[in-house]
Amino acid sequence: MVSSLKAAVVVSLLHNALAAATTATTTALGTAVPTLTISTAVASPSASLGATLPSQAPLPPTQGWCIGQIFCAGSLLQTVNIAQVYSDPKTFVDKPTSKSSQQVLADFSNFNVSTVTEGQIVNFVDTDFLGEGLELEAAALTNFNPTPAFLNNVTDPLLKAFAQTVHDYWTQLARNTNQSALCSEYPSGTCESSLIPLNHTFVIPGGRFREQYYWDSYWIIQGLLQSELYSTVNATLQNFMDEIEGFGFIPNGGRIYYLNRSQPPLFIHMVYDYVNVTGDTSILQRALPLAEAELAWWANNRTIEVTSPYTNQSYMMAHYAVNNTAPRPESYLTDYLTVNDPTLSTPLTDTQAADLYSELASGAETGWDYSSRFEAIPQLGNPGLRSLNVKNNIPICLNSILYKARVLLAGLYGTSNQTASSTHLQVAAGIRAGILDLLWDPVKLAFYDFNLTSNARNDIFTTATFYPVWNGIIPNEVLASQSNAFGYFAAVNLVVNKYNGTVPVTFVDWTGLQWDAPNSWPPHQYIIMQALRAIPSNLTTNGLPTPSSSQSTYDLVPAGQLAFTEAQLPGQPFSGAQANQNATATGPAADINKLDGTVVNGGNATAGEGWRDTLQREMANRYYTSVLCSWHATGGSIPGLLPQLPASELNLTGSIGNTGNMFEKFSNLNVDSSGYGGEYTVQAGFGWTNGVLLWVASTYGEQLVAPQCPALVAAAATTTSAAVGLQASFGAVITAVVISFMASAFLL
Repeated sequence: MVSSLKAAVVVSLLHNALAAATTATTTALGTAVPTLTISTAVASPSASLGATLPSQAPLPPTQGWCIGQIFCAGSLLQTVNIAQVYSDPKTFVDKPTSKSSQQVLADFSNFNVSTVTEGQIVNFVDTDFLGEGLELEAAALTNFNPTPAFLNNVTDPLLKAFAQTVHDYWTQLARNTNQSALCSEYPSGTCESSLIPLNHTFVIPGGRFREQYYWDSYWIIQGLLQSELYSTVNATLQNFMDEIEGFGFIPNGGRIYYLNRSQPPLFIHMVYDYVNVTGDTSILQRALPLAEAELAWWANNRTIEVTSPYTNQSYMMAHYAVNNTAPRPESYLTDYLTVNDPTLSTPLTDTQAADLYSELASGAETGWDYSSRFEAIPQLGNPGLRSLNVKNNIPICLNSILYKARVLLAGLYGTSNQTASSTHLQVAAGIRAGILDLLWDPVKLAFYDFNLTSNARNDIFTTATFYPVWNGIIPNEVLASQSNAFGYFAAVNLVVNKYNGTVPVTFVDWTGLQWDAPNSWPPHQYIIMQALRAIPSNLTTNGLPTPSSSQSTYDLVPAGQLAFTEAQLPGQPFSGAQANQNATATGPAADINKLDGTVVNGGNATAGEGWRDTLQREMANRYYTSVLCSWHATGGSIPGLLPQLPASELNLTGSIGNTGNMFEKFSNLNVDSSGYGGEYTVQAGFGWTNGVLLWVASTYGEQLVAPQCPALVAAAATTTSAAVGLQASFGAVITAVVISFMASAFLL
């Protein structure tokens, strides 16, 4: 199996029989699985077909880690990207060739890159390449149970039906490699592809992410476990183990252009959760030595010694640091223009360009691509990205994950290998000490990344602050009192009172980056809820603190924790007739969503409820609200419970003919809107969104209350009550932010 994977990665080639199917593939998968249509992009260059391509910057160095000359940095890839044949650079590198590698390169060599036209490149791509994603086929999920037991945890009929709908979406996201369609080994094959063929079934995120991804799969698995799809979880883990055997690590995703980087290392977490739920310890015979191999890769390739300026103690700490000196193939044009920005008064030197390409790839390895968290000078667009300083940051998230991975691996060994178990616990203790020394601020009651450039903690507050407690590292200061324990989560309380949506990744809203405000991400909502669950019960008996009558929930946040004054925080826009105005920025009126004992779309207050349980309830309900309201606003409906919006309203969100989008990210300003920003349009699908929602349904089902979705315009709102509940008429329940639904359709 190892040799077949190694061979396949340099092949991943389509059989010529696929050549006729360049537009769509429709596969019927049986009674439990709906028909699936895979659509491919149509060339849409921004210039006229007769126009000569713009002049090009010199080619970057050849990347030794990348296989081939078509889907790796080189003249062909750069020229096709300069032509901007597709709006998303990833489209091209996901298109298998219709000819041999040698023939494609020979056809391209006929062009003079200084005189070639848009039309010639469009014809070249149409002639020599097939549709993106055609190396994969829809997969039937074995032992699919249409009514898994967790659904009984949800008491509200509508919310139960929605969980059932989301559970069914797994059947649309399951994939196999079309093993019978692979050609002979590169470079002598009849065709070439960027796909890393996998031997087992897997679940994709969706949208442009049409292959298996590393850290996405953790939250996908959380949902699959609730859905009782244990064999699919096992298959996912087998794929990861094949990759560790073949490459020594788990790549970012299932394409050869990801072979220079990984993602947050959650493999051991996944194995532990699978064994814990299923009791299937047979997987450990293979998984344990491969878990060792993955940890060794992180230790050997991403770990450095750091001496604390606070205690003078030294620790072995991990950071993200990718060896790369060229644009990422899947984002080639984006990276190329960041480096070769025509607005730069002084072009970057070759060394500066190479360093920036490395930072961009390292930023992608974090999973947070991109965020002001890693910018030396947070700014809008390329100027901010050119200040990326990822490699010189010791990140909270990565080290917390690696700490818990060691602890979990020791637990999986049990008494079978006391030496290995003890070694991992010893290494984990060192990581824990480093996290508490370098990253924890005992006064602000928050964790911050440690900056090697400044030799000090950063001051930007991010949702990464909740990773250590999620992974079992609770500082003594948090354990010291209920007040301190709440203080660690005070920003969460601020968000549910001040904003309509869920917790944003940062409070920085001026960079336009997707891992900044106003975007909130499903994994982070899960992590925050799990961190809340990790707080000892003796610290959670008090009710939720309340500010004085002249103050807002901002005043409950420890001084300096957010590095923003209350007036500097992003505003919360009103909807309807006041859509161009923000809510009051400071004082009690800023808590626009505050109710008696709860918040808007936060569920029902419960007598005697401790602060921890209140925040969990509010978080769970607010997340469910964001997913359901945005899904309904884009065409989602449930027969007998939730009618589809009329065409006149769906037209406002570009959702005519659509059946509801499960977005990858959301806006913390609106519960019926996707997130936005970043280097690609918002994606629908979506694996981790579905997984977190099913986990929330299973864990908090009895506390979930049918949400209130806002109306798009004041005129529509007047036809219903002021608070439109999903159990009431839905004629006016549509999205508040139309623009964020751009170009998103539930086509997988």
